[in-house]
Amino acid sequence: MKVLAINGSPKAEGNTFQALTEVGKGLSRHNIDLEIVQVGHNLIHGCIGCGGCFKRKDGTCTLPDDGMNEIFARAKDADGLLLGSPVYFSGIAGTLKCCLDRLFYMSGANGNIFRHKAGAAVVAVRRSGGMPTFDQLKYYLNYSEMIMPGSVYWNVIHGAMPGEVQQDGEGLQVMDILGDNMGYLMRSLEAASGIITPPDKQKKVRTNFIR
Repeated sequence: MKVLAINGSPKAEGNTFQALTEVGKGLSRHNIDLEIVQVGHNLIHGCIGCGGCFKRKDGTCTLPDDGMNEIFARAKDADGLLLGSPVYFSGIAGTLKCCLDRLFYMSGANGNIFRHKAGAAVVAVRRSGGMPTFDQLKYYLNYSEMIMPGSVYWNVIHGAMPGEVQQDGEGLQVMDILGDNMGYLMRSLEAASGIITPPDKQKKVRTNFIR
């Protein structure tokens, strides 16, 4: 089994990367691999809401390919999804926001491919703004009917310069336990497959507030 981690930091091996790696240690106890894809340094166009992916339904975006088609393919093949972001003005890093908007919109266009997969999010922050960013990441997971494991505190780790998160003992434990719980969840879902019938997928009801 494999979890795809999306690193939204422009720093290849900064604190966000190290937080994701710590989660990977917990996953490894359940023989689950972690693949980290960095997007924070890329030029990724924001979603333009054209709906083209709903017409294509082939896992590709109508925008000129900027790497999103490959990311979507990797996410589709993965058994779990892990989102990681630094904090920019109490929010998700801009490039990551563009990536996630398109990734999860494409998921819906292709049958909601993330439904009932395990999904988690982690945040690396210098001082404050970690919780609003963590909440924003969870919105994607919750909207897609993903199943989210917990930890012993919220999934925020502290550090300014790359590597300083290693001094946050509590944060490191949070990441480790999150990975352990995520691995346990994934193995439980695997064991239940074919034994427990999952809920039927329902057609989404859309209600516009202005008609």
